[in-house]
Amino acid sequence: MKDQRHSGRELPRRTAIKRVAALAAGAVAMPGVLRAQQKFVCRIGHSEAVGSPLTMAFETWAKLLNEKSGGRIEAQHFPASQLGSYSQNVEQNRMGTIQVTTGGPDTEENIAPEIAATGGAPGFIYKDDAHVDRVLQGDIGREISRIAREKTGVEFVAYGEVGFRHILSKKPVLTMADAKGLKIRTPEVKLWVDFWRAVGSSPTPLPYAEQYSALSTGLIDALESDVFSVVGFKWHEQAKHLTLTSHWFLPKATRVNARWLDSLPPDLQALVRTSAVEVFAAQRKTNRANAARALEQLKTAGVSVHTLQDTAAWRSATARLYDEFGAKSPATKGMIERIRALAA
Repeated sequence: MKDQRHSGRELPRRTAIKRVAALAAGAVAMPGVLRAQQKFVCRIGHSEAVGSPLTMAFETWAKLLNEKSGGRIEAQHFPASQLGSYSQNVEQNRMGTIQVTTGGPDTEENIAPEIAATGGAPGFIYKDDAHVDRVLQGDIGREISRIAREKTGVEFVAYGEVGFRHILSKKPVLTMADAKGLKIRTPEVKLWVDFWRAVGSSPTPLPYAEQYSALSTGLIDALESDVFSVVGFKWHEQAKHLTLTSHWFLPKATRVNARWLDSLPPDLQALVRTSAVEVFAAQRKTNRANAARALEQLKTAGVSVHTLQDTAAWRSATARLYDEFGAKSPATKGMIERIRALAA
């Protein structure tokens, strides 16, 4: 009689068992394979002008993330408000519908006013570029990133900048008397509105992308901006006077949605953070080196460049804003004091 163990029925059964065992082993290994091959989409959306140093830095960073991640990160770059206005980008970033944007820490006035103080609030707080670096590239910069993560769900992984802001207007603004009643565009941020009211102007909050048309229709008489944005958005076609006020220095935090960042494998988290620090350090250097060149471009295009004649009066008129802003919380008052202490 034939041994049943070698019957024709037994061999298929053994084969089936081996197949099940192989599938089980594969299932154990599969998560690792899938994780190694998983692609993380990184949508970078912001309102900075095409061709500006900040936009070029984001373009460089997107390419670097794609290359150094071996394709595991798919960085997509959308400058010049392609994905919405500045305020919309900030909210999208908090929600995670876009993974990265950029904006001044002053945007957090309502949620974390102590952060907003490092964004130039409430005017004339930064002495020069070196003062900005002492604040943002040291302990304070790391601290506000931690606070932003806790309170807004967004981590500041690096700090770029657009530099000091000035007034672009249809008529010369040489003194505070010239600024009285001036219809000037401001961001949709209370801090900025309060500043311009303090000097007697008529602040008009508008989305970033609407400034050209607002100048052309007369909805506003002026705007305040860095020189790169004036060149990039061609606002000087509608207003031919630039007054070098340096009233506000606007750092731009590279804002990464914390949930998305935490979803990355550790090596990609490190890549995002370290590469951002490297790229935006270079951006700050480029920005400062090219500011004079952008100013010359504006002069060549027919813009008259003026110097503010009564800076002390402007500082005096806005000084009370420090007390008012600092009263929001002890942490806010303390932050203002720490920033000022680093001016020397």
